[in-house]
Amino acid sequence: MTTYSTAIDAVRAIKAKFGDTWNAISPEDAARMQIQNRFKTGLDIAKYTAAIMRKDMAEYDADNSKYTQSLGCWHGFVGQQKMIANKKYFGTTSKKYLYLSGWMVAALRSEFGPLPDQSMHEKTSVPALIEELYTFLRQADAKELNDLFRQLKKAQEAGQDTKAIEDKIENFETHIVPIIADIDAGFGNEEATYLLTKKMIEAGAACIQIENQVSDAKQCGHQAGKVTVPHEDFLAKINAVRYAFLELGVDDGVIVARTDSEGADLTQKIPVSKVKGDLASQYISYLDTQEIDISEAQDDEVLIKRDGKLHRPKRLASGLFQFRANTQIDRVVLDCITSLQNGADLLWIETATPNVAEIAEMVNRVKEVVPNAKLVYNNSPSFNWTLNFRQQAYDRFVAEGKDVSAYDRAKLMSVDYDNSELAKEADERIRTFQADASREAGIFHHLITLPTYHTTALHMHELSKGYFGDQGMLAYVAGVQRKEIREGVACVKHQAMAGSDIGDDHKEIFAGEQALKAGDDAKNTMNQFSA
Repeated sequence: MTTYSTAIDAVRAIKAKFGDTWNAISPEDAARMQIQNRFKTGLDIAKYTAAIMRKDMAEYDADNSKYTQSLGCWHGFVGQQKMIANKKYFGTTSKKYLYLSGWMVAALRSEFGPLPDQSMHEKTSVPALIEELYTFLRQADAKELNDLFRQLKKAQEAGQDTKAIEDKIENFETHIVPIIADIDAGFGNEEATYLLTKKMIEAGAACIQIENQVSDAKQCGHQAGKVTVPHEDFLAKINAVRYAFLELGVDDGVIVARTDSEGADLTQKIPVSKVKGDLASQYISYLDTQEIDISEAQDDEVLIKRDGKLHRPKRLASGLFQFRANTQIDRVVLDCITSLQNGADLLWIETATPNVAEIAEMVNRVKEVVPNAKLVYNNSPSFNWTLNFRQQAYDRFVAEGKDVSAYDRAKLMSVDYDNSELAKEADERIRTFQADASREAGIFHHLITLPTYHTTALHMHELSKGYFGDQGMLAYVAGVQRKEIREGVACVKHQAMAGSDIGDDHKEIFAGEQALKAGDDAKNTMNQFSA
């Protein structure tokens, strides 16, 4: 790994090679710029972050308290501020990732305007967002290092000891972290999945999440109408993703196989079974069928032979086939085992509610076959967390014989219960949900798919309510700027965050005393925030 001191030596050697024509080039300044831009390409990032994920997965296998987390983001600036906040408050970005949500790309990044989560947005918008996220994370590196180099220069000019600053530069922790990137159902056939995966990897993605829905009938995981594909079709796409990783030299790239079978009742086609009990046969066994006599068969009708008898599969007017009721969990378990046995690294089970016991029941069945099975879990805003956990608390109270006469289970969302024993019990279970689920249900990674969709809406709602109301400017000052100042949020100096200090230093490096800089102390209003 290149350090500031080794970069200086390297530039000096190059400068000596080219002689007097390079006299204007400062090895220290060139090395500084190299260190501030450690990752030159998206492939550099993908290889670096893949290694991080593999290390984190191994650590979780050894100790299930060492789970990882991420928040979904729909813009590079949002991702950047998350990682800056992590370094500020926790001193590290370790085990903190970013999540790229296909839902938010559809809702917020499509040229068509807001779209539902049905893979209708431009597929190129996905790698574009990955590249944007890493552009902003690299800029966070450049800004923080630029501040350190400014401190180093001032200390050198004042004749002070510079070792502490130099140590910070040499041991600098990057803001670059893994992104778990949602490729939906692959945006087409396996060749289309392969081509898009390559673009995503080239943009920096080391982890691709793909789901087993039909690509052209894809639905949000928390809505009805989901249609799954046979295992053979899904495994072909997992292979396509793996080949893309290997072609680009990201040998330890991570694949997350998502199953939507828990909420899916339909399949688009019946796979070809060659031997009774094979994978296709197991998939077919879940179909909802009715035994018939051959005389009842209609012309051009699809029939299935089952245990020596003819069966008519239940088929909708759309041509889709119906699964039997109460087979969802069995299908989820088979999906998970099959994916892990055929190249996937992590699982994603889309569930109807955030219930640790229910998740554990499925994962433990998978672990009977694949002991190191690990889950990426969606702590989704589609769940009403307050209501779900109050209902779970209510049911526990009943099971424990506690008096629940003060509560109406159908109205537990009511504000009247907010300070009750039941509500406090529920909130504590929400607080510990991630640790509990990682310990008991094999969850390696917890994410919230679209938190910043909601935070943006909420913050603008609150600011607009006050600013356009009787608070006027105080709504912004008290609700935003004063909080930024009190919390030490770097973005309060928005000019510096956008790169003005970096630009000024570059101008000075390039042009010396002739540089026209924006950060003149007397006229730069950002200095009002230095006190």
